[in-house]
Amino acid sequence: MYIFVRNHERYMALNYFKRYVWLIELISRHGYISKRDIDSAWCRSSLNELRERNIPERTFHNHREAIESIFGIRIDFKRGLGYYIENPDDLDGEGIRSWLLESMSLSNLLNESADMRSRILFEKVPSSSKWLTFIVNAMREGKAVTLTYKSFRNTEPYTFETHPYCLKVFRQRWYMLARTPGKEELRIYSLDRIADIEVLDTPLLLPENFDAADFFSDYFGIIIGHNIKPSILELKASAEQARYLESLPLHSSQKAVETTPEYTIFRYKIVPTFDLKQEILSRGATLEVLSPEWFREEVISEIKQMIKKYD
Repeated sequence: MYIFVRNHERYMALNYFKRYVWLIELISRHGYISKRDIDSAWCRSSLNELRERNIPERTFHNHREAIESIFGIRIDFKRGLGYYIENPDDLDGEGIRSWLLESMSLSNLLNESADMRSRILFEKVPSSSKWLTFIVNAMREGKAVTLTYKSFRNTEPYTFETHPYCLKVFRQRWYMLARTPGKEELRIYSLDRIADIEVLDTPLLLPENFDAADFFSDYFGIIIGHNIKPSILELKASAEQARYLESLPLHSSQKAVETTPEYTIFRYKIVPTFDLKQEILSRGATLEVLSPEWFREEVISEIKQMIKKYD
């Protein structure tokens, strides 16, 4: 009976959470929307399992309060126009709340478009989410963990203690930045390479001033260049590639310093790591490294080795 009650509570909590995201997305999409139109949309929603004709007033305002408490999103009302998001810029920000909103909005959309699932394709993503709860709980409780880990360099898994600093998503994979006793430098571990995790009673050794966003601010991707300082990187992009980079910058420091009808030169302050080199090479002839010279030579050497493969 206890298990049934707990499972029912989890189901109800998740159901309400989906409702909150649905309501945020609906109001955001319309800009302003009346309660009548909200009720009309609710009648058609797949989340409305009880087929209610409307969202009761008290329930609706409870949802508004919960949304502000959980997401920091305030739903206000303007006479003659309806309900609206008072702080819409927060929906497009970075961080876990924005990521969660986007993920849940997509989930709701797919649930309400079951007839379209065969025409909406996704990339296969390595499973790693099952370890997220363990790591997040360990970080919250300030505990170290024991990992059983199988890297691509080793044929057999090995077990060791490590201290999780933060989690980061890159290329649809989850990674953990951690300090391992006996290792001088911080290391990155891919969650899909983890075979097992045990949360220890050992206190987590985390510097008081550690800031995850600041730590990765000079990098592209997740590979850390421990012995490389940030450089002024200049890339020459074709006109078409430049438009792509303007819409989706490679890095937050990106700045256009020269623009012509044929090309644009972008400048960055960044650590030139393997991840960055691979990204540049993936753009083919549309991108050229101008500086620093040593990094340009690395890219040239990589291109020459690629050419030899096809000789």
